[in-house]
This record gives sequence, C-alpha cells and structure tokens, in this order.
Amino acid sequence: MIRTARVVAFRCYAGPVSAHTRPSWGEASLPAEAEARFVAGVDYCGRFFVGESEAHQALYKLTALLEADGLPYAIIGAFALLEYGHRRVTVDVDLVMRDEHLQEFKRRHLGKGYAERVPGTGKLLDTEFLVNVDVLSTGRFPGDDKPKPIAFPDPAAVAVRGARFALLPMPLYIELKLASGMVAAHRAKDLVDVQELIRSAKLTRAVASSLDPWVRQKFLELWDLAQIEDPF
Repeated sequence: MIRTARVVAFRCYAGPVSAHTRPSWGEASLPAEAEARFVAGVDYCGRFFVGESEAHQALYKLTALLEADGLPYAIIGAFALLEYGHRRVTVDVDLVMRDEHLQEFKRRHLGKGYAERVPGTGKLLDTEFLVNVDVLSTGRFPGDDKPKPIAFPDPAAVAVRGARFALLPMPLYIELKLASGMVAAHRAKDLVDVQELIRSAKLTRAVASSLDPWVRQKFLELWDLAQIEDPF
C-alpha cells in the first residue's frame, strides 16, 4: 500500500500548471514531446524503485525459467548492484552463463517469449515485456573480449544462490567491472559503477586484497576518488 501510494502521489502532482497562473521566466518553452519523454522517464524510475518496472518483470520471469530448467546463471549488471549495496536504474537484464546452457535455453524458449536480437549470440529480447536480455558467455573477456587475466566465470562453480536468484560473489563482480572499464573507453560507466558502489556500500580499502592483482590498483584509485567530499 505504501509503495502504491507513493506512485499515485507522484502522478497526482504530474499535471500541467495553468498558463494563466504560471509565472513567465526562462529562455524558451520545452516542446511537448520532450516533456513527455521526461515524464515517462521519471515514471519508469518510480516504477523501478518499487519493483514494478518492465525490467523487473523480465528479470523475475527469466530467473524463474532458468531455475525451473536447472540451467546455471548469475545476474550481473545494474540489478546485481542492488544486492551489493548501490541502487541505480536499468532498462535491461544481464547474465553470465556457460555457452552450452545458453544454447539449451534458446532451444527451449526462442519463439516462446524470447527472440534473438542478433542471431547466434546472447543478445536476446523478452518479447512479452520488450526488455533486452544480454547473456555473457563463460570464458569470454570483459570490455574488449581480448585475452586478459579476468574472464567471465562459470556460474555453476562460483555463483551464490538464494531462493529465487543467483549472483556472483561481489569481488568477482567488481573484477569484471574494473577489467571492462580499464580496456574499453566506451565502458567507462563500469568504473563509475564501482566508484559509486564503494561510496554507497562504504567498502573499505581492504576489499582490494580480495581482487585479482590486474585490477587491484584501479580499485584503489577509485576508492580514493570515492572519499572526496562533493561540495554540492
């Protein structure tokens, strides 16, 4: 009831102000379609943080199928950050799986609620909720997919499982994020995710000792940045 009330309360305040009572200031008028995009984005964020977004529904559906099929997986991406201690919005679902398990999932479910966005890959689409699902294969390398000391792990061996979901241990997740951001300029948000996780979850410098040496120094650099007080 509280969650629903918060969403309803937002929508009650979301109506336009009358042109007759609205003060005149600002440089220009925002086009109606631009304002509609803004409102739709805010509404999505509201639904995300009460667990009612399309991405949530796609995640719950997908993990239920994987659990029922007995196919090992681990949630990565922004949804995993929620477990580790940092909250941010996402519009898709990211997993890591062994390739043979991905192929078995596709054999069972393509055309039955899922489609391939790119044939022959782990880039899928939940056709019910219109949410992208990205499955990264065990043994491939984060960021640029070039060989490095850190690769996507085998969930069957390392996943931490709850009643409904499976995730990676936090150090493995951090290693993947760091390795990706260090080698791929277009994946700089992976480094930001680690920095924000350090701040939100109040991680200590001691976490660095649990990380692969290849990414350890980058973690310490981000840890130092996360300690800087924002003046605003």
